[in-house]
Amino acid sequence: MKVDDHTVDFITTAPNPILHYEWDTWYIFSKKWSEANGATKVQTSSSQLSPFTLKANGTGPFIVESHQPGVKTVFKPNPNWWGKPEHNLTEVIFQTIKSDATRVAALLSGEIDMMDPVPVQDIARIKANAGTDVLTGPELRTIFLNMDSLRDELLYSDVKGKNPFKDARVRKAFYQAIDIDAIHSRVMRGNSANSALLISPLLFSRAAEFKRHPYDPDAAKKLLAEAGYPNGFGVEMDCPNDRYVNDEAICQAVVAMLARIGIKAKLNAMPKAKYFEKAGATQKYDSSFNLLGWTPGSFDSHNVLLNITGCRDDKGAGSFNYGGYCNPKVDELARQILVENDATKRDDLIAQAFRIVHEEAGIIPLHQQALNWGVSKKVKIVQRADNQILFYWAQKE
Repeated sequence: MKVDDHTVDFITTAPNPILHYEWDTWYIFSKKWSEANGATKVQTSSSQLSPFTLKANGTGPFIVESHQPGVKTVFKPNPNWWGKPEHNLTEVIFQTIKSDATRVAALLSGEIDMMDPVPVQDIARIKANAGTDVLTGPELRTIFLNMDSLRDELLYSDVKGKNPFKDARVRKAFYQAIDIDAIHSRVMRGNSANSALLISPLLFSRAAEFKRHPYDPDAAKKLLAEAGYPNGFGVEMDCPNDRYVNDEAICQAVVAMLARIGIKAKLNAMPKAKYFEKAGATQKYDSSFNLLGWTPGSFDSHNVLLNITGCRDDKGAGSFNYGGYCNPKVDELARQILVENDATKRDDLIAQAFRIVHEEAGIIPLHQQALNWGVSKKVKIVQRADNQILFYWAQKE
């Protein structure tokens, strides 16, 4: 691929971050433009349950020149943009290459100028190359495990007539069976930050008050025995294999760790499209045990308490609660958090809500994955913790 002087090629396996819709982000349009372009009509996406306008209003710093779904999107600077450009780009080619090896080779050869993400096993190789580097930093996304604690009978298990995950002792046993330090050092190769919360400590001032339940297989076995499962039980674990950093490898490690306490977990790894359809709302949360990642679009704890730990209802609450965990006390605290303006009081309410989830082991947090962007040394770009790649802050020599 030929690269012009100020053309930047971006390679990624994730959805286009520039076009990604955030429920927590709101945009203002003029009434005249909205009426002329049908933006006053609200439709509903069956997969996201979110409103969207019929046409783009074209006021951003870049415009889409062409789009080939699943192949590439070409952006050009918007000549009518209202702001002052901080970039020197004349074109951006956003291309999807699924193979890790192919993406890395393209970056090392100079065929592309940036890739996201860099596989953790290739970080040292890219850094050692004369013309490339890796931008690393903390990401806001938290990776965690959901257990179906809602159904009366667990779907994919050898336990019949009841649901072990309804018992907090079983959930805590799963939690304490997981050696998070081993996942950090061996699976993530140090590119993660172990977490006791479902939100990055960068986004909650009192995060340091929370500590993970300790890794303790013996204590986990004791909890299982107390709950009536001295020999453990079987369960199926759903996991994406192309969505998060080393997602399938994390799940494989969890399966092996659970085996030490008698849990026979059968791993069902699949592409993200199939995974989200199965484990999510489309197939009515057809999953017993799964891995998920979440970045709060509002950068606030209420987003997590509404979407991830909130009891599911027909108004959209708990829509990404893939395990069905539900505690009315947490929901009541979330309602208070939504309207509390005093920062100290609000943080106290947030801490109360997170403490309940923590003590009940309603959801098992693992870590915040790290950002790893591979870049040409000719490219300067701002790396944001929310993993948004903003072209208008990019410069190319």
